[in-house]
Amino acid sequence: MDTTPPDPRVLRDLAVRVATEAGELAAGGQAGVTVLDTKSSPTDVVTKMDRATEELIRSRLLAARPDDAILGEEGGEEHGDGGVRWVVDPIDGTVNYLYGQPDWGVAIAAEIDGEVVAAAVSVPRRGELYEAVLGGGSRRNGEALQAPPAVPLEQALVATGFGYFAERRAQQARVLLDVVPHIRDIRRGGSAAVDLTGLASGRCDAFYERGLHAWDWSAPGLIASEAGIRVGGPNGGPPSNDLVIAARPELYDALAALLAPLGADRD
Repeated sequence: MDTTPPDPRVLRDLAVRVATEAGELAAGGQAGVTVLDTKSSPTDVVTKMDRATEELIRSRLLAARPDDAILGEEGGEEHGDGGVRWVVDPIDGTVNYLYGQPDWGVAIAAEIDGEVVAAAVSVPRRGELYEAVLGGGSRRNGEALQAPPAVPLEQALVATGFGYFAERRAQQARVLLDVVPHIRDIRRGGSAAVDLTGLASGRCDAFYERGLHAWDWSAPGLIASEAGIRVGGPNGGPPSNDLVIAARPELYDALAALLAPLGADRD
């Protein structure tokens, strides 16, 4: 087997092709979609199209690179020894999708040795396709992305999200009560992929959320970071299930300092 590391640009191009096709499939099936199953709670829903979209993504990726590993939100992890692990969210923002709203996306990231090196996020209902290569910048619909300059915390429009468990939502609401007086306002869109790519595009100034998984932040996180956004987690560490924070570096530290004593990283 060839042990030469794959070119991240080639991985990006594959992610772009597959995310585009998967986004078209999901968009075409949005009308009339119904809940197929639930996962962690009655509000954590799965639709038939979530599973169909992930099956398409897996089949296309493995057709092109049959030895790679894949971690998907719906199908779990499929191990491989091809040197790449794909991290896939077939429909990020399933509740939005279920209700006919536009803010949902298909996210595909490629990791080499545990580091995300290439990514694509398709947001079909907005007509947006995001892509990035580690160290090579990010683009939206082919145009280079550069996040706007940071603003002071008190002028920051901050995006966030809520978990599926009632106890976690109650804690997130308590945190929010202490955050809101110190910022411009809050936006809650319902999709971390759309929030993070929107942050890279200037639709908000910062983002934080507890309870996300690797498939939620891997692809949009690389797109945001390549546009000049710092993406991290609690106590100066990397993003994690405990907390993801994203903002321009000058704003990041202020937001992280605000969140730290509030318990934003715990239930």
